[in-house]
Amino acid sequence: MDHDELVPLLRRLALEAGDRIMEIYNGPDFEVKAKSDTSPVTEADEAADALISAGLRAAFPDIALITEEQAASHALTARTFLIVDPLDGTKEFVQRRGDFTVNIAYVEDGVPVRGVVYAPAKGRLFYTQPDGSSVEETGALDKQKPGNLRRIGVSHPDNGALMVVASKSHRDQATDDYIAKYAVKDMTSAGSSLKFCLVATGEADLYPRLGRTMEWDTAAGDAVLRGAGGHVVRFDDHTPLAYGKEGWDNPFFIAYAPGVTLKG
Repeated sequence: MDHDELVPLLRRLALEAGDRIMEIYNGPDFEVKAKSDTSPVTEADEAADALISAGLRAAFPDIALITEEQAASHALTARTFLIVDPLDGTKEFVQRRGDFTVNIAYVEDGVPVRGVVYAPAKGRLFYTQPDGSSVEETGALDKQKPGNLRRIGVSHPDNGALMVVASKSHRDQATDDYIAKYAVKDMTSAGSSLKFCLVATGEADLYPRLGRTMEWDTAAGDAVLRGAGGHVVRFDDHTPLAYGKEGWDNPFFIAYAPGVTLKG
């Protein structure tokens, strides 16, 4: 894979998908349908998926493409692949809360090595550069030419005063019980894969997820966090979260800045 070719494409497709999503978000009422697993899907999910999938397949026809909105792709098996959640945080989108993202990642031999996370309603764009380091881009977010790039990196955490980020829509008692094991200075909530990005920028130290997620939910944010010096590990044994698993389900996991003393 030529990362100098890949990264600008991921960035551009995320921005184009974000524009399409925001057209629908800012328009009149949109239809919300239920998928077979009862999760919501909108025309914005489907439009963004079509745009991103077409762009990726045209550029990389020989690489497996896994996307949330195409059930046939879930039957594929691969260790190296592109993986897409065209609108992560559909519940946030439906409730017009703004905490939704476009997630696109490239996984190589089970490791998410490059990715982009774009929150169009918030104007925040995070991605890995061709060398693997992570940046946040600010400014006009021109599709053809990157604007101001800020190299991002994880915090130097104080285990006596940690900043924790947790899910906005999927918070539960098990998560609260786990967070209670730490000395927490403050907590924030965020939707979708923005939680990974808050750890990547040093705005949070720890993000535990004790709930069901799929690989397309996490791969792009995981790549951004790894490129910022962070880690994502399984909750049960603290080994690195791997990708290309059968069924594309994730176990519970913890995303964190090195220096956080993980609890059992």
